[in-house]
Amino acid sequence: MTADHQVLALLLFSGFVAVTLGITTWVSRRRHGSAEEFYAGGRLFSPMENGFAIAGDYMSAASFLGIAGLIALYGYDGLLYSVGFLVAWLVVLFLVAELVRNCGRFTLADVVAARMRERPVRIAAGTSSVMVSVLYLVAQMVGAGSLVALLLGRTSGAARVWAVIGVGALMVIYVSLGGMRATTWIQIVKAVLLLTGTVVLTVLVLVRFHGDVDRLLLTAAERSGHGKAFLAPGLKYGGDWTARFDFISLGLALVLGTAGLPHILSRFYTVPTARAARRSVVWSIGLIGSFYLMTIVLGFGAAAVVGPRVVSASNAAGNTAVPLLALDLGGGAGSTGGTVLFAVVAAVAFATILAVVAGITLASSASVAHDLYASLRRSRGSARSEVAVARWAAVGIGLVAIALGLLARDLNVAFLVGLAFAVAASANLPVLLYSLFWRGFTTRGAVWAVYGGLFPAIGLVLLSPVVSGSPDSLFPGVDFQYFPLENPGIVSIPLGFLAGWLGTVTSDEVADEAKYAETEVRSLTGAGAV
Repeated sequence: MTADHQVLALLLFSGFVAVTLGITTWVSRRRHGSAEEFYAGGRLFSPMENGFAIAGDYMSAASFLGIAGLIALYGYDGLLYSVGFLVAWLVVLFLVAELVRNCGRFTLADVVAARMRERPVRIAAGTSSVMVSVLYLVAQMVGAGSLVALLLGRTSGAARVWAVIGVGALMVIYVSLGGMRATTWIQIVKAVLLLTGTVVLTVLVLVRFHGDVDRLLLTAAERSGHGKAFLAPGLKYGGDWTARFDFISLGLALVLGTAGLPHILSRFYTVPTARAARRSVVWSIGLIGSFYLMTIVLGFGAAAVVGPRVVSASNAAGNTAVPLLALDLGGGAGSTGGTVLFAVVAAVAFATILAVVAGITLASSASVAHDLYASLRRSRGSARSEVAVARWAAVGIGLVAIALGLLARDLNVAFLVGLAFAVAASANLPVLLYSLFWRGFTTRGAVWAVYGGLFPAIGLVLLSPVVSGSPDSLFPGVDFQYFPLENPGIVSIPLGFLAGWLGTVTSDEVADEAKYAETEVRSLTGAGAV
């Protein structure tokens, strides 16, 4: 990248950071002593505002950088991520959005603990939520490192390190000072910027090919080196049985994982009513659906305009496909148009990362304080001390995410998010659905459902080709790979549901019919909801 690219993009980065820090400073003047203000922004956001914030929270670096990169490298098989992320919202809309808003206050554990013994359930659900959030944060850190490395030069390893550290520091500041209110407005601003940038790039790609989508696809296939196979299933997930099962596993994780993501569930608590929560999801589906349709155009556009070889040479995982596409569409390296468009896209991508990490960090720190800390000190704790713990938890989670982000810096961000979705679908979704819909569900069943999905999912990832046993692993020099699939969802998701059922049927505890009836009425009608 030229010096002009670096200066202009860094100026745009600095401008967005300055604006978001200004929002955070302005919001932090309000009192955040109450847990409701810090965790849920006072529940004052409208459905449209919350819909934009949900979209801003969901459209992460994995969406903007990772999906387009996978499509540019693998063609049709990369579409699975776009389709999976979008279809997942139907699960959220029909199964959990309204019910979660009615039953909980701030976290997933609130829904489950409403009819169970609180301490074991909160510890289990809080632990799972933190694990999912950290995995999701790692993907955003990797995206930040790839973006800044492209801006300052691929050989600059220090650039990635400082990018990851800088993002980690900013997310701690956003959460600890501004809480949910500042995080929400940052996500709204980011959603508007991201959608605007994506629309501009999509239009430019279509203009380049005179609106002829067939020509776009054929050109992408020709430049890929794979011919028509680039436009057919199987380039990445075809071949032997391992790849085919990986395809199924990834699809299950993407479709079911969204309903178990802590930072998405926490957004339903920021609106005043369950009806507003449902309308928020409708708003977000429209925004997110439009965005994912455009990422398909950007992915094939990167393959046709830039070429998969150039994309993989810049970043082997494909994370830099969209910025490179913007550079070419603007006129190429050294041109004023290329410089401006590249800088704008880089700044939008960086804004995406900052907004998403703020939302995830807030959700995970809320789990630490409201579930883990409060469950251990419920008789002596106070709302003010709980909020203080949440602020310190944001610091600790930020440090862990920075360390793991540096370790996983060479993996594709969409792939990393797929792992987080698998853990969420394995540990959080079973306990959530059982708690809402199974009358006889018990405390033991809830704890077993969480740990029965969480430990297998994490364990299978550690024993998979992601960590060791292949040149692309985190530790390529060692081999303790015993599980052949890269995504554990096909095994760990059924285990989570099975463990919850087994824990319930082997429990001596008798389900409290009165509590279940109260929870059912509250979830379906909103009567008594906070």
